Amino acid sequence: MGTATARNGSTATAWRNWAGNVTATPTRVVAPASVGELQEAVRRAAEDGLRVKAVGTGHSFTAAAATDGVLVRPQALAGIRSIDRAAGTVTVGAGTTLKDLNRALAAQGLSLTNMGDIMEQTVSGATSTGTHGTGRDSASIAAQIRAMELVTADGSVLVCSEKENPEVFAAARVGIGALGVVTAITFAVEPLFFLTAREEPMGFDRVTAEFEEHFTENEHFEFYWFPHTGNCNTKRNNRSQGPAAPPGPVSGWIEDELLSNGLFQAVNSLGRAVPATIPSIARVASRALSARTYTDIPYKVFTSPRRVRFVEMEYALPREAVVEALRELRATVDRSRLRISFPVEVRTAPADDIALSTASGRETAYIAVHMYRGTPYQAYFTAAEHTFTSHGGRPHWGKVHTRDAEYLSQAYPRFGEFTALRDRLDPDRVFGNDYLRRVLGT
Repeated sequence: MGTATARNGSTATAWRNWAGNVTATPTRVVAPASVGELQEAVRRAAEDGLRVKAVGTGHSFTAAAATDGVLVRPQALAGIRSIDRAAGTVTVGAGTTLKDLNRALAAQGLSLTNMGDIMEQTVSGATSTGTHGTGRDSASIAAQIRAMELVTADGSVLVCSEKENPEVFAAARVGIGALGVVTAITFAVEPLFFLTAREEPMGFDRVTAEFEEHFTENEHFEFYWFPHTGNCNTKRNNRSQGPAAPPGPVSGWIEDELLSNGLFQAVNSLGRAVPATIPSIARVASRALSARTYTDIPYKVFTSPRRVRFVEMEYALPREAVVEALRELRATVDRSRLRISFPVEVRTAPADDIALSTASGRETAYIAVHMYRGTPYQAYFTAAEHTFTSHGGRPHWGKVHTRDAEYLSQAYPRFGEFTALRDRLDPDRVFGNDYLRRVLGT
């Protein structure tokens, strides 16, 4: 990575996201050790005419955090600030990773209700972009927020909740970094519980025909379709009385490390070098997974290691449209010369009340498409995006897409509410960048 000389004489290193598809060279990088230091950094940046962006662990595939101004690393603003067992809440610093939060909560006999499948993100990065798991009744991580603290463009600290600055709370839970730098988040938590996971291979035609049935009968249902095959793998997570019965060390290693990481890395490298091998690999890989059932505490069931790097696009569709859209995507792949080595992931979320949440105001299902890092993805993603937008899809804020403010203002009934708040909190666009200009307008 290259370097750049900052105005203060220090050297700023070029920043690259996890997937390697976004890079930026900020003028300077700051790692505030306190909220007061962050306030000063924001004020100084504004005085110098520099824009400010906070970056977590770089797990977004968009340029949401990219800046040529001041890059804020919030990792020192981490850890649990307080636990209120009576209210069922925990307040944590914005730079806390989901991995550290989950482990700390478990040690206290507590848990989030739902979460995504990756734990490397910071809580602020995950919620700001709308990270979600799958759930019939329980929604995204941002929907579990009960209060937030952020530093705004004038360097002041703003606290919001349903009762305090509710108009900010309605928007800032999924704020895409446009309203300020998040410094702390209060989440709803509950006593630790057990989930029993049932993973089962299932044919594409069956799982799509029975999708609503699986959704209705399970608290958390998701499935993966392997392109170039008629094969899927389903996963159903439901609460149970326990006790814990995690996967055995051998079977767990085979499924989670060998098939999902080690072997998967190798076959993707082969597929990138020789694309013609991908359909055969997909048929073998989709048959290698076997049915298994296990029980554990939530984060050990919801999350899994992801060491094979990829680029991803994901769209939120009205739930009633997801099966038709997925069938259209399969037909597109089958009649094309595309070679897709990553499975397609389908998840759900209930409607929520956050202005720019992808599930805002409607029952939602998600379709995520992936390509191995370093493999040309544009043709596949363009075809997928055409299908998704034809069904009124909303792109994930942290994943590859080509939508702009004109499209998004039609896709989100409360889009104007968010941009009006942004005009009030950040009229000079201290927290702006090229990505926000595209998706939110000028």
